Amino acid sequence: MSGVDLLITGGTIVDGTGAPGRPGSVAIEGDRLRLVEAGAELPEPAGRRIDATGRVVAPGFIDLHSHAGLMILADPRHEPKVRQGVTTEVIGVDGNSYAPFDKPADLADFVELNAGLDGHPDIAYDWDTVAAYLTRFDRQVSVNIAYLVGNSVLRIAALGWDDVPADERAIQRMQALLREGMAEGAFGLSSGLDYPPGAFATTAELAALTREAGRHGGFYHTHVRYPLGDGYLDPFREAIEIGRRAEAPAHITHFYHRATFPGGPGPMLELVDVARAAGQDVTFDSYPSEWASTRLLILIPPWVQAGGPARTKERLAERSVRERIRRELGERGQLFGGSAGLGGVRVGYFRRPEHARWEGRTLGEIQAETGSEAVDLVCDLLLAEDLRLNEVTPGPERSTMPPFFQHPAGMVGTDSVFVGAYPSPRTYGSFPRILGEFVRDERLLSLEEAVRRMTSAPAARLGIEDRGRLADGLLADIVVFDPVRIGSLATIDDPRRFPDGIELVVVNGTPVVDGGRHTGATPGRALRHGRS
Repeated sequence: MSGVDLLITGGTIVDGTGAPGRPGSVAIEGDRLRLVEAGAELPEPAGRRIDATGRVVAPGFIDLHSHAGLMILADPRHEPKVRQGVTTEVIGVDGNSYAPFDKPADLADFVELNAGLDGHPDIAYDWDTVAAYLTRFDRQVSVNIAYLVGNSVLRIAALGWDDVPADERAIQRMQALLREGMAEGAFGLSSGLDYPPGAFATTAELAALTREAGRHGGFYHTHVRYPLGDGYLDPFREAIEIGRRAEAPAHITHFYHRATFPGGPGPMLELVDVARAAGQDVTFDSYPSEWASTRLLILIPPWVQAGGPARTKERLAERSVRERIRRELGERGQLFGGSAGLGGVRVGYFRRPEHARWEGRTLGEIQAETGSEAVDLVCDLLLAEDLRLNEVTPGPERSTMPPFFQHPAGMVGTDSVFVGAYPSPRTYGSFPRILGEFVRDERLLSLEEAVRRMTSAPAARLGIEDRGRLADGLLADIVVFDPVRIGSLATIDDPRRFPDGIELVVVNGTPVVDGGRHTGATPGRALRHGRS
């Protein structure tokens, strides 16, 4: 048998299909892999041989929700993710993507509006099309990237920044841009229905765009419209209805149970079950952390944000606007202290030196120091920081997480955010927490099934055929971990800690993490739909 570049021997092969783990070796030649079953002749000589005795050898993990679309270009090593075994991640999520933009001013404005979520790194914003954007990742970052076109960018191109209805001409314009983006490599459409201007889209508009994505083999990836109807099941009903009308796959992202929901997770998951039983393609992802994170601007009602960042800042400075915001937040019960109100919101990603002392502190703590009224404080901080602030708030209830991770339609999306000194712990520890706490310690699901949900299941959702499994001829995205030691070390007060137990991560045949340390390699690629 001929020599190979890398040979991983002695480990337990968990191939990503859900099949029982088995002994064997993995040989890597260039960027492809082949399996060597236990007892078969090993290729010699190998360029390098790694003994994985007592370790699990699995496909690299695929993260279905990441906010790395800009920050990874400034920090291509991308250690928060690759150090937890992630080899591919989906960007352009929540309707907030960064191509296509034919006007540089619109791209600059959108980066400013969304900086509290996706960051505002000091990079060259020198692309316009999806194709030009994707070239920025090829062999220049440490993980592979799969891109979604956000409905906000489509609305900006067709309708501008305001809350206006989409007529047939505008819908056709958005469909054409989406079609072009998918021809250039995008995997589908995303929406973030709490984030203007994409939040201004109607159900019918989203169904028309999803139908276009489906025609070209894509899918609909949605952050739902959380205030809709009962604020519990209705947001997810709309997401499923969009997929049904479009006759296209619908994927609900960061699907979890909130403390504010009037019922448990059962009725939420039943919506998925009923749709799937009727033949509809509905899937979802969840993250295993009690802490959510997004831009602080999400606290401000969408009507304030109509017109783009300049108009938003004008409104935030107006006393009458603040009074209306105060009234609306009061009606929603958000003005008071505690974890459910403004007082419990942790704030970060400060730019101005005089605000640095507030990094990671709660609005309640800042309010106590400054004596400011809550809404005035939020508005003043957003104005002083050019809207870029991030928030971390209580998210999923720990006691209600298991049903989501055990459900057959469930996968993993970290919703990782890379800004501020104190991000949600999910950014650094999601996959290891599942494998350590949920699989090894609590036995909520088998190791093989957990790996399947992290690898071949998301690959199938994306339509990627040459990754997500360990099989002859597939691309060599591989993670080797210690099943006894693996676990997250990130906490809310110390969130930037790398996990334990991830020893080797290979991306496109190149070791990126070796011996638990980053090698400096950047072999990642922008995957292109239909030719990844």
